[in-house]
Amino acid sequence: MARHHIRQILRQTDTTEITVICEPSLEQYETAASMFEADGLRPPPNEPDLDRLLATYPVDAAFIITPHVFHHNQAVVCMGAGVDVLLEKPMVMNASEAEHLIDVQQQTGRLLVVAFQGSLSPQVRAASAMLRAGKLGRLLSISATVWQGWGPNTAGTWRQIPQMAGGGFLFDTGAHMLNTVVDLAGEGFAEVAAWLDNNGRDVETMGVVMGRLRSGPWVTMHGCGETINTWGSEIQVFCTEGILRTGIWGERLQMQRKAGPPRFNKVRLPESMGVWQQFLAVRNGEIENPSPPEVGLRMARLYDAITESAAQGGQPVRLL
Repeated sequence: MARHHIRQILRQTDTTEITVICEPSLEQYETAASMFEADGLRPPPNEPDLDRLLATYPVDAAFIITPHVFHHNQAVVCMGAGVDVLLEKPMVMNASEAEHLIDVQQQTGRLLVVAFQGSLSPQVRAASAMLRAGKLGRLLSISATVWQGWGPNTAGTWRQIPQMAGGGFLFDTGAHMLNTVVDLAGEGFAEVAAWLDNNGRDVETMGVVMGRLRSGPWVTMHGCGETINTWGSEIQVFCTEGILRTGIWGERLQMQRKAGPPRFNKVRLPESMGVWQQFLAVRNGEIENPSPPEVGLRMARLYDAITESAAQGGQPVRLL
């Protein structure tokens, strides 16, 4: 994932200079360095010790792309050193870590943005704005699905070690679905019922969630992480005056109106070069932060309710 984000950042050399990498694996660092060389750039140095890096290099922003268990402490250290942070999702391992991270962010006054592609995408932001403005009428229900060959492809990695990952497919890739659905809904859940299946692994790789939003509309979410080696998503938002169609990463936005032709039309928006570009837009005051640490707390509480319900055979769990 770090290399994916580096590729996108290297398209933005007019706004960003990657001055140092913090990578404990020499092999992984050398692979990343080859990307800079392929672009005719000198690779940045590697300092595997984060405390020493922050004391030695004059960085003003950090992108934390590490296993989930490290997110909380690394973000605390960076913000404590006066550094703004873009933090990969899921933000932290649990709600108590999320609450503490919010406290640290408020105490330090640093910017903290969670790298949810959905929240940061122009597509989901535009969809949420239309829904909040009532342009498609009253919200009726939301249906969301995400699929990926996650179980087979992450076998033997940290992503299937509960103490490092915090959860399985619904906590990892599925975190985007949970987050984007709540963004589009514009409110939290009143109650959820869920069923999870580990398929013989140490973490869940499949799940179905049904829920009721606080104002009444229903939501269904389905995650399948045991399918063939592919991935994709679909979210449909049903309203009284139209339907919106998008994806959990905000990879598209289509709309069909009651008064219009019986087909979906693409909503045209400026192209995004990824979460780092949107982080900079927040940092420069061009947009409000659409993915503050509070969304990490929101997602942690929702996932806790999902696992609680699943442990009780799908009994509904109420959220405060």
